[in-house]
Amino acid sequence: QVQLVQSGGGLVQAGGSLRLSCAASSPALTIYEMGWFRQAPGKEREFVAGLTRSADYTYYADSVKGRFTISRDNAKNTVYLQMNRLESEDTAAYYCAARSTALSLSSLLKHDYYYPFWGQGTQVTVSS
Repeated sequence: QVQLVQSGGGLVQAGGSLRLSCAASSPALTIYEMGWFRQAPGKEREFVAGLTRSADYTYYADSVKGRFTISRDNAKNTVYLQMNRLESEDTAAYYCAARSTALSLSSLLKHDYYYPFWGQGTQVTVSS
């Protein structure tokens, strides 16, 4: 069972950048599919970005495409979410999620029910 520890986040002005980190305990993240989700006050949790276990494919919500990038550093066993050109609508609690799988089911990456393991969450606040 993997444990996910998030870091990063904070307060930033609109147009600025932040990087979120999601560090995992053993085993290596190379056997996991990863996702980033966010939840704003009064709203449902929504998909932000996903990464297949091979790291060959990435997926993004339309609202963040071209601004956010999900990546993985195998040496650090960490997944990142680089967020650029932040907007006030990006304000939310952000969560990383993981699922160990032998077979990539990329069609399910966008669904929070696909992931059994979750980070503790980190707040991102974008001031306009």
